[in-house]
Amino acid sequence: MTLKALIVDDESLGRRGLKLRLADIEGVEVVGECSNGSEALAAIPELAPDLVFLDIQMPGMDGFDVVRALQADDMPMIIFCTAFDHYAVDAFKIHAVDYLLKPIEDTRLREAVARAHHVYDHKNAVADKAQLLDVIGRITQKDPSQLDEWLSDEDNSNQYPEKLAVKDGGNITLVPVADIDWVDAAGDYMCLHVNGVIHVMRITMKALEEQLNPGLFQRVHRSTIVNIKRIEKISSHINGEYHLILHSGDKLKMSRSYKDKVSTFLK
Repeated sequence: MTLKALIVDDESLGRRGLKLRLADIEGVEVVGECSNGSEALAAIPELAPDLVFLDIQMPGMDGFDVVRALQADDMPMIIFCTAFDHYAVDAFKIHAVDYLLKPIEDTRLREAVARAHHVYDHKNAVADKAQLLDVIGRITQKDPSQLDEWLSDEDNSNQYPEKLAVKDGGNITLVPVADIDWVDAAGDYMCLHVNGVIHVMRITMKALEEQLNPGLFQRVHRSTIVNIKRIEKISSHINGEYHLILHSGDKLKMSRSYKDKVSTFLK
């Protein structure tokens, strides 16, 4: 992942020098430069940088004024760059990623970029989890804030069978329900997708649904049931369609009739 960076400094030599040094660091690309706070406030919504190297002492609007004026939706990660160390406490009060003292050492600059990557990855992981919990909450009609605990609680599955008996000629295979990734219908037969293996079961969709814990297995298409614990992410498409991506790598089309269950992903 390459972070898009914006440099804000009223000294042209400072901007030029930082840009040249960042060019030698992998994982960061300078997409713009600003000479004052007003320019920064105009550039940030337009360029949508992931990271801003922000000088503190600038004429007119200083670095802290810039941060205070930013809208939450436009807030990038901030690395303050200054010749004065007495601003450090205030910088970290507003959750700056790092605080670099001029002249900036190469080692510290690389450390700051690495820290920004760590913060970015963690922030996205948290956002992805929150988004995924939201869609699962919509599917199950449960409060997303309770899903972490609920998904790990096995008590709600005691009334449902732990294994399904699948007949194949004279043989019977006991398939652990918890191992089922997803199910699709083929006439009066149901195909159970389990760890890359397909088990064919002669049963109707309605009858199978009655044997599966609705807290874990949900219909997402007229002929598809998915284990919500197996959902890794949702992929939307420009034509308005969207798919569930499972941990197994399988991609399941979500029926338009279930659009309300994933409305958060379609905004």
